Amino acid sequence: MNQDLRRERDSASFNPELLTHILDGGAERTRRRREIEALVLNDPDFQHEDLNFLSRSQRYEEAIRKSALMVVKLRENGIADPDEIYWFKRICLGSFVEPLGLHFSMFTNTLQNQCTVAQQDKWLPLTYGLQIIGTYAQTEMGHGTHLRGLETTATYDPATQEFILNSPTVTSIKWWPGGLGKTSNHAIVLAQLYTQGQCKGLHAFIVPIRQFGTHEPLPGITVGDIGPKFGYDEMDNGYLKMDNFRIPRENMLMKYAKVEPDGTYVKPVSDKLTYGTMVFIRSHIVGDSARSLSRACTIAIRYSSVRHQSELKPGDPEPQILDYQTQQYKLFPLLATAYAFHFVGAYMKTTYHRITGDINQGDLSELPELHALSAGLKAFTSWTANAGIEECRMACGGHGYSRCSGLPDIYVTFTPSCTYEGENTVMMLQTARFLIKSYTQVSSGKLVSGMVAYLNDLSGQRIQPQQVAARPTTVHINDPASLVEAYKLRASRFVEVAAKNLQAELSHRKSQEDAWNRTSVDLVRASEAHCHYVVVKLFTTQLSEINDAAVHAVMKNLCLLYALYGISKHTGDFLQAGILTDAQVTQVYQRVKELLAAIRPNAVALVDAFDFHDNHLGSVLGRYDGNIYENMFEWAKKSPLNKTEVHEAFHKHLKPMQAKL
Repeated sequence: MNQDLRRERDSASFNPELLTHILDGGAERTRRRREIEALVLNDPDFQHEDLNFLSRSQRYEEAIRKSALMVVKLRENGIADPDEIYWFKRICLGSFVEPLGLHFSMFTNTLQNQCTVAQQDKWLPLTYGLQIIGTYAQTEMGHGTHLRGLETTATYDPATQEFILNSPTVTSIKWWPGGLGKTSNHAIVLAQLYTQGQCKGLHAFIVPIRQFGTHEPLPGITVGDIGPKFGYDEMDNGYLKMDNFRIPRENMLMKYAKVEPDGTYVKPVSDKLTYGTMVFIRSHIVGDSARSLSRACTIAIRYSSVRHQSELKPGDPEPQILDYQTQQYKLFPLLATAYAFHFVGAYMKTTYHRITGDINQGDLSELPELHALSAGLKAFTSWTANAGIEECRMACGGHGYSRCSGLPDIYVTFTPSCTYEGENTVMMLQTARFLIKSYTQVSSGKLVSGMVAYLNDLSGQRIQPQQVAARPTTVHINDPASLVEAYKLRASRFVEVAAKNLQAELSHRKSQEDAWNRTSVDLVRASEAHCHYVVVKLFTTQLSEINDAAVHAVMKNLCLLYALYGISKHTGDFLQAGILTDAQVTQVYQRVKELLAAIRPNAVALVDAFDFHDNHLGSVLGRYDGNIYENMFEWAKKSPLNKTEVHEAFHKHLKPMQAKL
C-alpha cells in the first residue's frame, strides 16, 4: 500500500463503510453486491487482456464472448433481480459496453411494456432465451430526437394482413442503433404507420432482420456496421434499410394502439403511454452520470494524493498535488456533484417505479411531470458529468491522457449519453414546455404540485412586491435548507422571465413556433435553473436521513459545497434576482474555500466509499493500493508495438530513406 494513501485513510473522520451502505441502500445490499462482484472477480473465464491493446474487430469479438458468457453465468448462478444483474455486468464490463446491451434494456423493456398479453406470450420467451436477439431501431440518418420527422414507413395491406416496411430515402435509413450491425436478428423498428390511406404517426413494430440459424440478412433487408466512432469500439452500431419488407399484422406492438384486420385504426387512451421506455432509460442515465463521474473522481483524487509535484515552500519536500487549493477547487465540487447525482438517480428510479405502478392502475396524472423531470435531469446530469470527467482527466496532467489512466475510456463511453435518448438541448426544451404550462396554470389561478409547486408562490409575490427587497436577509449560507430556498427563487424567477419573454414575442403577432424559437435560450436557462434546484433539494433531503453523526457532518460539507459552488458560478443570477447581496456573494466565495479545506482530510475516504473494485475502475492511476508508477511501466510494456525490439517499419521505410540521403 502506498504510504500517502495509507495515511489519508487513517486520518479520515468517518467510517467510509457506513457511507457505502447509504449509497447502496443498506448494509445487506452492500453485502450482496460484493458477493455478486466476487463471482466475476474469482472466475477465470472473465479474465482478459487489456482491450486497449486490441483491434476493433478483436474488441467486438471479446465483447460478444463476454456477453454470451454473462448470460450463461447469470442463469447458472440464478441471478434474476435487475439490480443484481446490473452489478454483475458492471464488474464484467468496467468502462466498456456490450453489444447485447440494447437487447436487455430497450428491446426487452419495450416488449414488456407495449405488447398485448398474447404478444408477450409469443415474443418474450424467445427474447429471454436469446433465440431472438434484439435492438431498438428509432434513430435514422436524417433524424434523431425529432421523432415526428422519422421517415421509415409501415403501410398496412388488409388483403394479406401484413405491414410493408420501407426506407423510402437515404436519410430514412436506420442509423446508430447498438447491436444492429452484426449482433441482432430482430429489431423494434419505429415507423410512420399508414392505413386506409392515412398516416397515423409513429408506432413500434417487431421486425426480423436475420435468418435464425445462419444469421444471414433476410431478403429485403440491408444491414451492417456504421464504422469506427469516437469510442464504443466494442459496439456494432448499425444501419438498416428495408425494401418492401413484409411482416404480419401481429408484429405491431398493440398494447395501446392497434390496427384491426380490416385496417381500422384504434388509437391509444393517451399518446404519452408509449413514453415509458424512454423515461426508464433517461432515469437510468441520471444514475449513470453519477457512477461515471464517481469513477473519474476516484481516479483523480487517489492519483492527486499519490502524485508529488513542485514545492509550496522552498527546500520543503514536494507536496501531494491534492494539497494545492487549485487542485481541490477542480476536484472537490465534482466529488460533491457525484454524490448529489447519486441521490438524484436513486430518487428518479424510485419515482419511475412508483408512477409506473400508478399508470398500470390507470392514473396518468403524474406522467407529464415524470416525463419533464426525466428529460431535464437526463440533460442536466449528463452535461455536468461529461464536463466533469474531462476536468478530472486534465487534473491528472499528462498521465491522464494515457489510456492506462482509464479516464479516456470513461469519457468516450459516457459522452454519447449527452446525445442518445434525446439530445440534451431538446430535452431541456421539453422540460421548459412543462414549466411554461405549469406557470400558465398558476397565472390562471390554479395550483400546481410536485417539483414545480414553488410556482404557486409567484401569485403572492406579485401582490406584495415590497417583499422582494427584504429577501436577501433570509438566505443563510451555512444552512442547506436556506440554500434550497435560494435556488427555488432563482428557478421561479427564470421560469417567470422565460414565460414573459415568450408572451412578449407572441404579442408581436409571431406564430407560436417562431415565438418559442426566439425565446429558446431563456427557456433552456429556466429548465437548467429548475433542475439545479431539484438537485440541491434532493441532496438536502438526503442529509436528514443520515443518522451517523460523523457521516452526516462530512456529507453536510459536501452538500454545502455543491450548493455554494453552484451559486459562485452563477452569481449574476442570484444578484440580479435580489436573492443575495454583494456582501453575501463575497461570503459565498470565502465559504467555498473554507469547505475545500474542511473536505481535504476526508477526500480519499469519500472516494473509497464509492467502493469501486480496481477491475471496475480500470485505471493504473486510480488503483486502491496507490502503486501507480511500477504498474504504469508494466502496462506500457504490454503495448503491441513492443512485441519486437525493431518494428518492421524501420526496415521498410526508415532504412531505405537513410540509404538514399
